[in-house]
Amino acid sequence: MKYDNIQRAKFLTRPNRFVAEVELAGQREIVHVKNTGRCRELLVPGAEVWLTAPGTPDRKTKYDLVAVRKNTGVLFNIDSQAPNKVMKEWLKKQEYDRVIPEYTYGSSRIDFYMESQKFGKYLMEVKGCTLEIGGVGYFPDAPTERGVKHIRELIRAKEAGYHTILAFVIQMDGI
Repeated sequence: MKYDNIQRAKFLTRPNRFVAEVELAGQREIVHVKNTGRCRELLVPGAEVWLTAPGTPDRKTKYDLVAVRKNTGVLFNIDSQAPNKVMKEWLKKQEYDRVIPEYTYGSSRIDFYMESQKFGKYLMEVKGCTLEIGGVGYFPDAPTERGVKHIRELIRAKEAGYHTILAFVIQMDGI
């Protein structure tokens, strides 16, 4: 997975979980934050951040904030859509006959349903890891009822005969 139009900026503030204010080329810019999680240890005033300009018409903001360098020097991808995009790219190269994203199972939308004549039926939930403490990645970075719901759904699916996978995508260098 690659981003187009990457630009470096300086993080200033985050008025709410959807937007941030950054300094880009000497100008203040309001940008969309591609992660609604806390990211408190990452999005601190003065942090080096990376933006992408997707070029979507009629957007409220021109840029998306997709990555940040922590004060330890570790670069984090905080785009919450990236783990599923990366996993989809990887799954397409595997030996599955079918790969269906956003698959409804029970009362949840599970990230992926995979099927293989050789290996059977699989359900996979993908979680992005953006919390690092002392060189170790952790999940979640904040309480998540939705995440617990999906894990419980995977347990029920396992009991019903599916193969189940909980995949963690580590979105940072050297962790």
